[in-house]
Amino acid sequence: MNLDQARYFMVEQQIRPWDVLDPKILDQFLDTPRHEFVAESQQALAYADIELPIGHDESMMAPKIEARILQAVDIEENETVLEVGTGSGFLTAIMANQAQSVTTIEIHADLQEQAKARLSHFKNIEFHIGDASHNWDDARQYDVIVLTGSVDQMPEIYKNKLQLGGRLAFVIGQSPAMTAQVLTRISQTEWETETLFETNLKPLINAEAKPTFTF
Repeated sequence: MNLDQARYFMVEQQIRPWDVLDPKILDQFLDTPRHEFVAESQQALAYADIELPIGHDESMMAPKIEARILQAVDIEENETVLEVGTGSGFLTAIMANQAQSVTTIEIHADLQEQAKARLSHFKNIEFHIGDASHNWDDARQYDVIVLTGSVDQMPEIYKNKLQLGGRLAFVIGQSPAMTAQVLTRISQTEWETETLFETNLKPLINAEAKPTFTF
């Protein structure tokens, strides 16, 4: 299989038709070898329009989902990013190529160790192990925050971890009716929300909807 050709087709047949037209994003997906972020047995599927399992019942998002989210948050080279859910490290790599620095949190230590090995050439990524489903209490604010799993309710804590002008990307709702949204902080007390698209994404661990009981 020609993986370079598969990467080109991923961009031209999946990502671009999904209204991802920012040359910066398209170039990142062309230049970053996605197959290096999956197990060898999965490399033939690395550029397919599917979620790929990475262990612990977790998956990489489909490429067009990742690209659409990154286009919406529009990371600049002087900005700081917080990623909740390192996963395979692919999205981390794309963001680290764009940002001044990326802080990435993963609840599964073995997944992050694999991602760290894949990202060893980056000098602007800070890795942490922990549960950031509701908060990552580092007393810092960020220009961009990306939650790589869905949440049942608006992540209020993360709204307040945004710098002025900062963007928070997340998927909210309950399966199968979820929406991807970007929240932008426009003042100390005001935020604007943009709905991007409908999707269905596995929840962040410990951010699942609470069960409801009927009597």
